[in-house]
Amino acid sequence: MKTFIAILRGINVSGSKPLKMDALRAMCETLKFKNVQTYIQSGNIVFKYKDTQPEVLEKLITKKLKEVFSYDVPVIVIEANELKKVIQSNPFVNQRKLDTGLHITFLSQVPEKVNFDKIKELTFGEDEFILSGKNIYLFCPVSYGNSKLSNTFFENKLKVTATTRNWKTINELSTIAENIQTK
Repeated sequence: MKTFIAILRGINVSGSKPLKMDALRAMCETLKFKNVQTYIQSGNIVFKYKDTQPEVLEKLITKKLKEVFSYDVPVIVIEANELKKVIQSNPFVNQRKLDTGLHITFLSQVPEKVNFDKIKELTFGEDEFILSGKNIYLFCPVSYGNSKLSNTFFENKLKVTATTRNWKTINELSTIAENIQTK
């Protein structure tokens, strides 16, 4: 069995698409996920499941969310080992020597080069971003909430699904995944 992290976009944000985490865990257990844990209220799920491609799990979870809660919610699934590599590769950690303002936007797929080329040279005040495969490393020193580098911005410009988590959440999800892997 492998450990996976599923991140849902748009759950419990400003009262939109309310979903209790115990109901989400119960739904995941009907999918035969093991050791299911959630973290905070924004739709983060850590679980064990047979060796399966993340894209298959994304479709499975998306379909079940629609069926059980009537929510059409984008889902991105990452293998726990992959998340660890994403964390270790964050270029802003070494540059900034702090974790305040750090975020990662997870993309559903690697964006086409032509789409990324349209935005790579743009500036956004103090906010910075670096694309690496299916991930965008963000540094928003003032406030992610006021940044133009939102999920919607990246989705519109890159033509892929995006969902963002702050550095604390990403590291906590990785820790939960490590603990589940040993069970």
